[in-house]
Amino acid sequence: MSETIKTDVVIIGAGPVGLFAVFELGLLDIKAHLVDILDKVGGQCAELYPEKPIYDIPGIPQISGQGLVEALMEQIKPFGPTFHIGEMVTMVEKDGEAAFRVGTDAGKVFECKAVVIAAGGGSFQPKRPPINGIEPYEEKSVHYAVRKMDHFRDKKILIVGGGDSALDWTLNLQPIAKRLTLVHRRDEFRGAPDSVNKMRALVASGDMDLKIGQVTDLEGADGQLHAASIKEKDGSTNRIEVDAMLPFFGLTMKLGPVAEWGLDLENNLIPVDTAAFETSVPGLFAIGDINTYPGKLKLILSGFHEGALMAQKAYHYVYPEKKLVFQYTTSSTNLQKKLGVA
Repeated sequence: MSETIKTDVVIIGAGPVGLFAVFELGLLDIKAHLVDILDKVGGQCAELYPEKPIYDIPGIPQISGQGLVEALMEQIKPFGPTFHIGEMVTMVEKDGEAAFRVGTDAGKVFECKAVVIAAGGGSFQPKRPPINGIEPYEEKSVHYAVRKMDHFRDKKILIVGGGDSALDWTLNLQPIAKRLTLVHRRDEFRGAPDSVNKMRALVASGDMDLKIGQVTDLEGADGQLHAASIKEKDGSTNRIEVDAMLPFFGLTMKLGPVAEWGLDLENNLIPVDTAAFETSVPGLFAIGDINTYPGKLKLILSGFHEGALMAQKAYHYVYPEKKLVFQYTTSSTNLQKKLGVA
């Protein structure tokens, strides 16, 4: 039997943008429930790079992915959002002119006035590198994400890839590794130039190794890597000892059930207007990496901006008879009471 939950807004996705949407909605007395397929809040920040530093959050020179999630959770405490973790939204449908029904794979059904899709790129899965026999090592000594840096302390680490993730983790793990080797198929990198320069400086000083080639074979037992073979650019094969391997070949994003909700789609993204980030369905919004519009930048701070404008429009669906009076948190006693700082 379905469990029916009534609320003002359902937010699909509990990453940073979904969490900040709770804050913007809460200031307007709009209650929210959040549903996320992951087993924790925080989206990609918590799942893929909890300890990776983020440098472009306004007013915060540096914060880790997990640190940002924790700060957002603290910020939205006054609004008491309800989380439904480890569940996937499978159904979003109109229920008359002014309401939605949202269903999950756990049998829950929500009745709400507006829906906000803040699902990043949808469900994401790391791309598996084309290495024979890699499967037995996955999640044991082959890892597609770094959840605890200390897990790699004093280990012989092999990082494979040439983008920002590979370079960032090369620079972050090199100081604690016993020895670190970076492998890329060519001597050109897609990452930030500053990261490339820092990596090359470590190679020049002898503090890490760089191999231009591809990993062809793995050696080990019971899921634990012992060595890897690298076919280098000149055709020679080099065998190195390895305790852990981190392949960064990018992510495969899958929209999943979102593609079946009757929305207009553009290259697996959801087009929205830039006044309120509303989709082609009135009352259904999309914010963060999952939306598209002219000039779109896939930045967390862009998603925060989108969430603020979304909330202003969502208010009219939740409180159609009320007039919205814009207020500043710095000067409004009413808002400060909601935040518990008055």
